[in-house]
Amino acid sequence: MGVKVNCELVKKEVVAEGIYKFTVKAPAIASKAKAGQFLEIKVSKTGAPFLRRPISIYNICKEEGLVEFIFQVKGEGTKLLAEENVGAEIDIMGPLGNGSFDISDYKKVAIIGGGIGTYPLHELAKELNEKSDVTVYMGFRNKDLVTLEDEFAKVSNRLVITTDDGSYKEKGFAINFLKEDCKKEKPDMIYACGPLPMLKAVREFALEENIPCQVSLEERMGCGIGACLGCAIKIISGEEPRFGHVCKDGPVFNAKDVEI
Repeated sequence: MGVKVNCELVKKEVVAEGIYKFTVKAPAIASKAKAGQFLEIKVSKTGAPFLRRPISIYNICKEEGLVEFIFQVKGEGTKLLAEENVGAEIDIMGPLGNGSFDISDYKKVAIIGGGIGTYPLHELAKELNEKSDVTVYMGFRNKDLVTLEDEFAKVSNRLVITTDDGSYKEKGFAINFLKEDCKKEKPDMIYACGPLPMLKAVREFALEENIPCQVSLEERMGCGIGACLGCAIKIISGEEPRFGHVCKDGPVFNAKDVEI
């Protein structure tokens, strides 16, 4: 269970059109946060939706007590959140999620993300890069949507960027380049976050090739603690399949343990 705190917005950046990076002063959250966890953010402005907005953690600075998160304006809640200015206090609950990325002593890892699903993978790559050979695959629809290339280059040994239309770097889907690299040498672990079709493809490939894989799932989460039952997921580990919840049991799962 995370803590509920009012956090000062100390930095606001426009990453791309409609995509914002917020840095908040939140030592109580930063001290506990792990790669793969998320925040539930309350938009306090007049006319804002009642429910909090679930947003993944992008970067953790424990010593400075800072937490960074990135979000895309999609609805009224995120639109109003984007209007906050430096100095504002933001009501945040976190860190949430009992399932975070398992960071073990892997020699070689592959990290694959698609679109805005790449952002939760930054903290993971940063921590793994201290002890592992890290290859990051980032897939986007086109050149205009490519974001944070320099930031991910700093936390990886090798960065592969793909665009569906070939307008920037490699043409095609990121998973195709992951598959080609695996023909030469398989990683010890694959980590993935992004659109559901991509996650399904990564999961299927990992299971076929017998490569350990962890997936971070994104669902609509109203409460963030498993009370509203809005983010059900079928968990197939154990003797009998059961329904769990992305917010409480995840958002990170072993690929073999969930049906997606």
